[in-house]
Amino acid sequence: MADSGVVETLLQRIEKADDGVDSLNVAASLGVDHQVIVGAVKSLQALGDIISADLRSSKHWELTVEGSEIAEQGSHEARVFSSIPLEGLAQSELMKLSFGKIGFSKAMSNKWIRVDKTQEGGPRIFRAVENIEDQVREKLLQVQKGNFSQLDEKEKNELKKRKLLSEVTVKSYWITKGSSFSTTITKQETELTPEMIATGSWKEKKFKPYNFEAMGVAPDCGHLHPLMKVRTQFRQIFLEMGFTEMPTNNFIESSFWNFDSLFQPQQHPARDQHDTFFLSDPALAHEFPQDYLERVKKVHSEGGFGSQGYKYDWKIEEAQKNILRTHTTAVSARMLYKLAQQKFTPVKYFSIDRVFRNETLDATHLAEFHQIEGVVADYGLTLGDLMGILHQFFTKLGLKKWVEVGNSGVFRPEMLLPMGLPEDVSVIAWGLSLERPTMIKYGINNIRELVGHKVNLQMVYDGPICRLDS
Repeated sequence: MADSGVVETLLQRIEKADDGVDSLNVAASLGVDHQVIVGAVKSLQALGDIISADLRSSKHWELTVEGSEIAEQGSHEARVFSSIPLEGLAQSELMKLSFGKIGFSKAMSNKWIRVDKTQEGGPRIFRAVENIEDQVREKLLQVQKGNFSQLDEKEKNELKKRKLLSEVTVKSYWITKGSSFSTTITKQETELTPEMIATGSWKEKKFKPYNFEAMGVAPDCGHLHPLMKVRTQFRQIFLEMGFTEMPTNNFIESSFWNFDSLFQPQQHPARDQHDTFFLSDPALAHEFPQDYLERVKKVHSEGGFGSQGYKYDWKIEEAQKNILRTHTTAVSARMLYKLAQQKFTPVKYFSIDRVFRNETLDATHLAEFHQIEGVVADYGLTLGDLMGILHQFFTKLGLKKWVEVGNSGVFRPEMLLPMGLPEDVSVIAWGLSLERPTMIKYGINNIRELVGHKVNLQMVYDGPICRLDS
């Protein structure tokens, strides 16, 4: 509610006026800011039809800060003229004055002064006329007094161009009596209470009209899930580094692509029922690239490509079993095999999608989570390249120091060469999780210690698909 004294005074002014009052005039007569009167008007409007207020707009000219200074002290050019004695003034001295540069230019245009460049010690300024008339100051004084009509549009625009004058739009209210006008303000009730109903006092109360057009409290809107925000951040980093996103829309995968193609033995514990979800319908996959399948079978059971293999009887029945993919590396295997079937060109792939693990549920583990994977295939890649790209990746992520947050390594020849990739092509890769950073046996921190060593890296979930070579 506005100040009660201002409200009462405003009502008294309205009562005495025949055709209404202007809020600007009321503010001026009371010596208060116009916004105080505006607040009183809005308070009265909220009480019903006590007053009627029409919003009006008007424009007028007023002096800028610089314009007010000139109205008081004179224009720059007039002050320059006054500063020049009869014997003249060195131009260098004139330019030291705050108004010297602008005033010199204007005074020269008005032909009030002249410059003698032949003087000893440099150019010297002399008066060119005996007296001057400071018309700029006179015009500004007229505006200051409210005599806007004394200036034509050209003069106003010229002063505006010099930033001495500005046009201001003023909004005010023309206030008249309303249908329920009264100089006595009665507080209106905003709600009907049980006590009013029980006692019947509501009959004597005056209630504030209900505004059916008023906006209610804005409902809380939806927000992007924190994991999706992080996913967007990771995806943007990959794209900035020139990676291409892999298609990961196949949640169901065969054991061949999920395990066998990655050189994981069929006896590995990750392939047991307590670690992996197996499908009952359809239970088996039947379409495989046969020549590639035979090479995978041979490297598992007999060895090859410099490896002695696992020396066991590899079974197609195990490779055919359909599962919910346990990692997106199965997608990487498919993409690398596809790459091997064409003329090789270096690639950089990434994926961020859902994977599934048959685990005991607890506060930090669910049956599914999102895996982040980066894969780079090129000629002659080394562990140094992996460290460099990891450094760039995690620097963009905002990590300031080495920490263990995910798997990384160089894919083994036993995985890559059966696909048909050239022998001098290496593939480096790394992976992590949105929900649960994996503290692995050989993490990023350990990679720094492994430089110069040949180490077989067994990944926590995915089996021995990586080998770190010096």
